[in-house]
Amino acid sequence: MNDFFLKENNDFIPFSMQHLLVVLLLFLFGYLLIKWAKKQSEKIQILTGNILTISISFFVIIGFVIKIYSDNFNIQEDLPLHLCSFLALIIPIVSLKRNYLHYEIFFFLILAGTLQSLITPSSYSFLNFEFFRYWFVHAGLVIFMMYATFIYKMRPTLKSVFKSFIGMQVYMVLMFVLNYFLGSNYFYTNRKPISASMLDLFGEWPYYVFVVELIVIPYFLLIYLPFYLTRKRI
Repeated sequence: MNDFFLKENNDFIPFSMQHLLVVLLLFLFGYLLIKWAKKQSEKIQILTGNILTISISFFVIIGFVIKIYSDNFNIQEDLPLHLCSFLALIIPIVSLKRNYLHYEIFFFLILAGTLQSLITPSSYSFLNFEFFRYWFVHAGLVIFMMYATFIYKMRPTLKSVFKSFIGMQVYMVLMFVLNYFLGSNYFYTNRKPISASMLDLFGEWPYYVFVVELIVIPYFLLIYLPFYLTRKRI
């Protein structure tokens, strides 16, 4: 049991058949969940969304507690303040309140950032707690935003792009300040992640920060494009 929760490994191979199968299984789970939820009553739909988001947040909290319990906690690395972890921690707000502004801000941050974490994972653990935590949290965030879109009938608008961008700027400033005092690198404001990521295409620090700032709105607009093209069909 301790091996499952505490022992880390590097048995996961990114960009392999193993990686592809994990992503496909998670995609299938999300598709079947949404398809099932469409046939349920509004009460069951809301309950299901709440269970999903609370479970995502729970996995983040348990991972945090395990780090402390194992005496492996590092304040510069292990606070749940990287964007995906932070969003996962507070995602129940979206399902419990179903506030449209929350949805707008979360939507693009999750689809632009968290979806990329499924393509270029930063955790190479396999079939231990860290493996299930990483994939359930990251895939769960994407699945829930699709769930909110198709089940709660929320849809992003052009204004949502800019609201999400502003939310990202606020978070980035907060992380710059926090990283300065802690000597940390949350939200990768001081250096790129060790694992492969899209940031590798954008040069070294601080150039990649400026490149991300320049491309983030076009990236959000690209994500919004299918919703723009289908706006009159809904």
